[in-house]
Amino acid sequence: MLGSLSKTFSLVQSCKTEIVMCTAGDSTEIIILSDDEEEDSEKDSENNQSCLIIEDGKKTDELLQSDSLVPSSASDEDLVVTFSRRADVLPHARYDCPIHPFIAADCETAAPLAGNQLICDQCFCYICDKPASSCVMWTCSGRCHCNSHKKSEFWNNLRNSFLLGELKMFNFSLSEIDSHLRHAEIMLQLFRQEVSAILSSFIRGQIVQQDCKQEVIHDYTPVFNFVTSFLNKADKQNSRAAAVLNLGAAEVFMKHFQVSGPTGPSPMSNASNAKVALLQRVATSVQRLIVMANFPPGFVQKLQNFYQKTTFFPADIKSMRNSLCVRPWNDVLLVSVLKGQNVSGVRKDKGKKTHLTEEMSVVLLRSELLQQECRYRELCRYLKVVQTDDSARFQQLQDLIPFFLCMQGDLTEAMTSLFPSVNAPACRFSPQLFLTYLGIFQTAKAPKLIVCQPEQLYCPNAVWEPIKDAVPLKCVDLVKFALKAQRCSAAVYKDSQCWTSLLTIVNSSTAFPQPSPEFLCESRHVVKSILLSHQNSNVTIPRSFHEVYPHQALLLLVTGALSFRILNGALCPALPVINTFKDNMWAFRWMFENLAVSEERLQSFFQDVTQEVANSTGSPLAVNLILS
Repeated sequence: MLGSLSKTFSLVQSCKTEIVMCTAGDSTEIIILSDDEEEDSEKDSENNQSCLIIEDGKKTDELLQSDSLVPSSASDEDLVVTFSRRADVLPHARYDCPIHPFIAADCETAAPLAGNQLICDQCFCYICDKPASSCVMWTCSGRCHCNSHKKSEFWNNLRNSFLLGELKMFNFSLSEIDSHLRHAEIMLQLFRQEVSAILSSFIRGQIVQQDCKQEVIHDYTPVFNFVTSFLNKADKQNSRAAAVLNLGAAEVFMKHFQVSGPTGPSPMSNASNAKVALLQRVATSVQRLIVMANFPPGFVQKLQNFYQKTTFFPADIKSMRNSLCVRPWNDVLLVSVLKGQNVSGVRKDKGKKTHLTEEMSVVLLRSELLQQECRYRELCRYLKVVQTDDSARFQQLQDLIPFFLCMQGDLTEAMTSLFPSVNAPACRFSPQLFLTYLGIFQTAKAPKLIVCQPEQLYCPNAVWEPIKDAVPLKCVDLVKFALKAQRCSAAVYKDSQCWTSLLTIVNSSTAFPQPSPEFLCESRHVVKSILLSHQNSNVTIPRSFHEVYPHQALLLLVTGALSFRILNGALCPALPVINTFKDNMWAFRWMFENLAVSEERLQSFFQDVTQEVANSTGSPLAVNLILS
């Protein structure tokens, strides 16, 4: 449809005034006005034509100087603007050429059909996806790309093979291929060539001198190192490309075999051992990408199919065939659990029960992603019901549910979740973990971390940030938390720093007035009753006890608990604990009166403190308290 550009102006005769305009190149703009009501029948026949074709500038000038223009009053009426010109011929496949006819055949490759070899300047080869003029197979016998077209399965398969290259084995469509995957395909081609050369050297072996004789050593280590280097580069690519590169490399190296004979000293000198290590790395990397990268379900399915059907698995590692069988994020059961619609992790479908079961590696990845996205409530729901294959590591992750509830902003629920009736996370408290939770509950701040085990919470370099919508717990709740934690964890109960931190909270920076002697006397019985209640039961503080002296009552309760701790065994170091009473010496004397029930432990405690004072740079406060 290409040709010289013509300038066409049409004048439509109707009940409305019409304007026909055209501007092309440097030609003069033409406006022709006509009025249906014009009664002058003597006009030139040219002016009465419905279509005027302007061929050159001379004719244009004549029209502009003619009397074909109507008065300006016509411009007040309705106008129609029309424009017409030949269309440009855009790039197209040969079978769509508007200039040269095309004869279609299903799989003719011997010679060009009719005039199929003829091309225009815009014809493209359907197979090569490049200008037909540059296709070396355009009229080549046995190939004849000039006969290709999209309605033939034969030519479509050939086109996919040619354009997809290494990616065809993944069953990708051309619409899925972007620049990143195209680059990955080139990398895979080079990888095949280079690893093949290194593998040939491994098969030939290396002659070495051993005990006065020569022998051939087959060392797979150079191959292992090369594949490892390639996988390192693959992991730095775009997520989709990285997955393809990892699986493509696995398809290559899993076909390698161990040559009989001596191997090198390295564990990776044996091809069988090296392939297992490499495959484990590939499975781990791709599994992470599937969970973290949010691939389309169709893309994930193609990766999984390729891994299971194309990769060779020796008998001893056939269990790894299902390593990439990961539930998509839109899985019905998984979604219902995350949204709180399913609290059991079990789904019934046509009488068949399906349990939410996943590998521990997948559980860890989901936990990481949900933490990154601050979806803590969903993470807690997931960890409560999912089943996995590593109970020890999963228990550590489940012990973090209280922390995730803290990050959600619900400190009260978090504290409650630390002390269930069965398998309480607080039973596995270390002193550092107790102090971390105590700090979170007291300040409504938490370490900004992505964690998979409780020990990571007390990272010394972690930055503590305020928790959105969280309110610090009241002092009475902090005391209850600490006393219950001491009941659950012997390590917390024995640790001096844990006692110091708790006493610092109840010993306010402002001294409390000493309660009445009657209250102090009655407090001994109340405190003893609270502390000697059943193990693992809730700590219940009678309202009558802390109603009159709320701050003093809590201080006496913790001091009474400290008395039992000292009577139970040595407390070291004791000086930091004693120094917390500097503003409330009456509470410290009250504690000593409690210790008087065991003269032996009282003397031992006194000796321990005296020895600490002697070994320290000086603690006059502790000495004064003891002497008083």
